Parts: sequence; structure tokens; C-alpha cells
Amino acid sequence: MKYYLSSLFLVLAGPLAAQTTPPASPPQSGAANWYMFNQPLPEDPQADQPEDKGARPLRQGQPFSAGASRSATRHPGQRATAPYQGPLYVPLDPNTYRLLDRYAIIYGPDSLQDPHTSTRPYTRSAAAHLGEWMLDNRAGSSAADRFNAQYLAKDNWMFSTFGDSINQSQQPFLTYFYRDQTDFYHIQTKDFALRVNPVLLLQAGKDGGDNSLGGLRYVNTRGATFEGLIDQRLGFYGFFTDNQEAVPGWVQQRIVRDSESGAPVAPHEGYTKFFKTQGGSAYDFFTARGGITYAATKHINVQLAHDRNFIGNGYRSLILSDYSTPYFFLKLNTRVWKFNYQNLFAELTANRTNRDTLYSKKYLALHHLSFDVTNNFNIGVFESEVAGRKGTGLELQYLNPVIFYRAIEQQLGSEDNALLGLDFKWNIKHRAQLYGQLVLDEFKLSEIRSGNGWWANKQAIQLGGKYLDVAGVRNLDLQVEYNYIRPFTYQHESSFTDYQHYQQPLAHPMGANVSEIIGILSYQPLPRLSVVGKAFYSVQGLDEFVTTATAFNNNGGNVLLSYNRRAPSTSGGIDADHGYRVGNGDTNRLFHLDLTGTYQPRLNFFIDASLIARHQDLDQPTYYGTVSGTEVYGSLALRWNIAQRLHEF
Repeated sequence: MKYYLSSLFLVLAGPLAAQTTPPASPPQSGAANWYMFNQPLPEDPQADQPEDKGARPLRQGQPFSAGASRSATRHPGQRATAPYQGPLYVPLDPNTYRLLDRYAIIYGPDSLQDPHTSTRPYTRSAAAHLGEWMLDNRAGSSAADRFNAQYLAKDNWMFSTFGDSINQSQQPFLTYFYRDQTDFYHIQTKDFALRVNPVLLLQAGKDGGDNSLGGLRYVNTRGATFEGLIDQRLGFYGFFTDNQEAVPGWVQQRIVRDSESGAPVAPHEGYTKFFKTQGGSAYDFFTARGGITYAATKHINVQLAHDRNFIGNGYRSLILSDYSTPYFFLKLNTRVWKFNYQNLFAELTANRTNRDTLYSKKYLALHHLSFDVTNNFNIGVFESEVAGRKGTGLELQYLNPVIFYRAIEQQLGSEDNALLGLDFKWNIKHRAQLYGQLVLDEFKLSEIRSGNGWWANKQAIQLGGKYLDVAGVRNLDLQVEYNYIRPFTYQHESSFTDYQHYQQPLAHPMGANVSEIIGILSYQPLPRLSVVGKAFYSVQGLDEFVTTATAFNNNGGNVLLSYNRRAPSTSGGIDADHGYRVGNGDTNRLFHLDLTGTYQPRLNFFIDASLIARHQDLDQPTYYGTVSGTEVYGSLALRWNIAQRLHEF
């Protein structure tokens, strides 16, 4: 611990990272207040040029450019270009992606339609080019916007000429460390680049009220992360941390609910052990993510990794979210003309048992095709198949990247689980965005029209919007989202075919049988300070009693259960198969409020102060300990190269 505290002291004691903020140039006559990212502006020969800081080669829109120097920079209005989709990705982090989405709405994508915001993660190349474009068109932008633009360019310096030139540290540590503002250590040659950084999350909090747990609640995470490039086209990365976490009350209840085998699973994580006290509320787990990406052509990326993915433009995803533990996958992403086509083939864990044995496997095949109808309107369709049976492997026919999975399922006579649906995004006047998703698990049109609540009508709907600079206040952004998921959606006959991985949902973290409204208000009053307020109100049908082989108490909210063990409807129906509506079961009305202030004293080092208040009103207490009442959790955290650990369910 002394080592980590000393390292932390050195970071805090060091000088704040220098932030070069170029002065704003006046807009040209007749120029609009916003610009499409792929429409270059006239060059400004009077634009500021960063000073020549010598030393290492500079990337010219792509990772490296032989013979270039630090003084070689782009003129304003000259759009950065790259011969390939970037072979490195921006790590999934809600705070970072909130900024990227804000500026993607304002400025639009580049000539390769990147960032393509319907699928995450985004490429670092897209983030770098977006930051450069913001700096080139900074007239009228706020100090926070200019800070964010430079951050995007600096943190993605492998793909940014300007970012590379301004990222050099004025005072390296012991000559070799922090020669860049963003990296503890880096190597850079013509054909090879590597960046290495420490990872640290120290969080301490107090839980109080109903459902709370006594004692110190904490997170203790230490580790390292690295990423690099070989020959401009092969990217690789890794993220490794050792973690101990004493969870607050509502998180402990989720772990208890999903650990009936006696093997705990911490949310977002894989193999988990009790820490210090068997059967307690503190857990020990190791996090490992990593992989390689090859830019096969200008339009095709191939990735082999152990990580997460996210599909959609919302805060939640009803198709595929980043809630569950990482999984092994092969991903093909094809971006050509107005199309973006993503194929994902993943190996999942069917269930986690408390035995020293090989866990049962199952497989996910998913493809998502989106089409840019116009520069600001996109529509997509998707289909996924979860397949698996005890003692069998992957059905090879699902590896066909251009097939209709439902047809294959029927031809094979299989009982696998197919989902399909669509999503859309509409950017409005560079100031707002409307988005949505529709997921169809199973449905029968005649039953939908009858409105009798047939149990097998399993659908999910999302509709949301984002509005920037609310009431004319710069960097005050609002997001509102509604999610509706019918009972038994994502459930299936067994753990081999349900829509979960390692006992955690693959889509919405609350599972199903839920109606939810989300409001997020984010404000950046100062370049290094941001405040985010999040409010969640949901109505969900929970399970009062445990479901076993003989006791059927499944009300359709827990995706880990089989829909063959459903409980009778609590709202009544014309027969045993009808009367199932959202909220059926042990109805829980939950209000979750999160207010977090974050200060960034130097790049990628954050200080968080959070206050979470939860009030829930249940019909009956649940078998895993949830009762009506109010719970309040306050915490302070230091983060270094890692996202916040969120438990929003």
C-alpha cells in the first residue's frame, strides 16, 4: 500500500498538466455556427502554430509518418485523414463517451462516417480527428470545449498530428517517465508505438438507512494498462487489475440473488471470491481485458479480444450493453459507403458453479447493419442468436456473416434463442438528438392486438433524447430516456440459451419486467470540473420467493430464470397464459438519485465525490433481503486511468 500511496503522492505533487488553449479566431463572414466534420473550411494562414519541441516523429493523420517532425502540423480547416479505420479503441467510460457524443452531434462524423455512434467502442482515430476538428473550428466555443478538444487530441496522440505536438510534458519524471502528459511511459519508433500506464481506484464510502450495510464500504483497485501499434495497422491492448470491494446494501442484494450456487459474482466481473469473511459483503476479483485489432483494409477492421461491446445511442442498451463481465469474441466491422455492418461472435459462460470444474459454455452470434439515410439520420437492424447445449460446441452455421439466423435455427430444428429488432438516431440542427431501439424476443401479432398480456409476447422498447447547451448555458447537457421491457424478455428455457453471461444480463442491467425513466443532467462549469446528476425511476416486478425445480415463482424480471417456471400472474388474466404486464409480481417502485462531482487535476487522474440516494417501495420483502425504505450512500474516490465503478440497478 505504501508503494501505491507514494506513487499517488508523486502524481498529486507534480505540476498540473499544461493545457495549451489556442486563441479563438473570428468566424468568417457568412459562416455558420457549426460545421459538418467532413466538410473542410478555408485555410487560415494566420492560425497559431505550436512551437517545435523536437524529439520524436509525428503522425500525419495516421499512426506514423516517416520523416515528419513535431513542427509539422496541419493548417486549420485541413481535415485529418487515415487510410484505415483506427486499430485502437477508446475504452468504454460513460464520462468520456458523453463528451464524444456531444461533439459528434455538434460536428458530425468524418469522411469515413467515424465515429459511428450506434456501436461502441469508438476508434481512437475518430476521437483524435474529432478533437482536431473542434480546435480548427473553435470560434465561439467555451473554455471547457477547448479543453475537451485538446484532451481528445492528446489522449489519442497516435492518430493526431496536433495532439502529438502539444502532448509533450514540460517536466518529465526521472527523464524517462511522463515525457507525455497522458502516459507514464511510452516508446515510439517509425513502425512501433507503445504506451503504458498505471491503474488505480481508491474509493471509500458510508452506507446508511434501510437496506444498508455497516462498516466502511470501499473499492481498492491496482493494476496497469497498455496499448500499442505495429506497422500502423495492428493494434493491441491490455487492462489488468487486482480488486477488493466491500459493496453497499443494494449491490449485496443483487449478488445474493444471483449466487444461489454458493459462488458469488460481483457485478461487471467474472470469477469472484469472498474477501476475508466467507459469506460476507466484501469480494476479491481480478479484472483482465485485452486483445488485438487488425485494420485489414480501409473499410474492414478485425478484432479478437476479451472485452465488452455496446450497441445503441442510449444510456442503456436493450440490444447489447457493457454491464456483464468481459467475454471472448471475434468482431468484424465493415464501414463502406453509407453502411456500417458489424458481426460479433462470442463465447459466453452459461453458469457459474461453486466447483473446481470447467464451466459450461454457450455462444452468441450477432450482426448489426446500420444505414445513414442522410448525414444526420441513421437507422439500423440487428439479429442475435444465443446457442448452446450441454456437451456440445458452437453450431458452425451461425458463423455465416450474411445469413438470417432465424432461418438457420428453423432449418436445424434447434431450440436456440433468437432476438431481432431495430434502432435509429436523428441528430437535429447540431443541438439535439432523438434515438431509440426496438427488440423482439417472441411475439404474436394477434395477441398484441388483443391486449390480454400473453406471457410470450416479449418485447423491449427504448426512446430517448439529448439536448445540448440547455437554456443557452454552455456545456449544460440533458439526456432523457424511457425503457420498457415486458416480462420474460431475454429469458429462455435454460441457462444455455438465455440472454445472460456469467450470471449477468447482456442487455439492460435490471433484466426485464421493468418500465424505467432516466434523466441525466451534466454540466462542465470549468475545464477541469464536471458535475453529473442522474435520476432513475423504475417500476419492476420482482420475485418475492425463490424459484426452484418444484416452486415456480418467476415473475419475469430475472433473466437467469427459465420461463418454464413462471409464477401465475398477480394481475389476473383470461387464463394461466395471460395477464402478464410490466410490474407483475412483487412490484417495486424505485427512485435512484446519483449526484457526482469530478475534478481532473491532471490528464486521466480524477477525484470524485458522489452521493447516491435510493428509495424503494415494495409490496413484500424479497427472499434476497430487499425491503421498502431509503438508502443513502456517500463516497470519495481517486481514479487513475480507470472509469467509475457504477451500480445502477
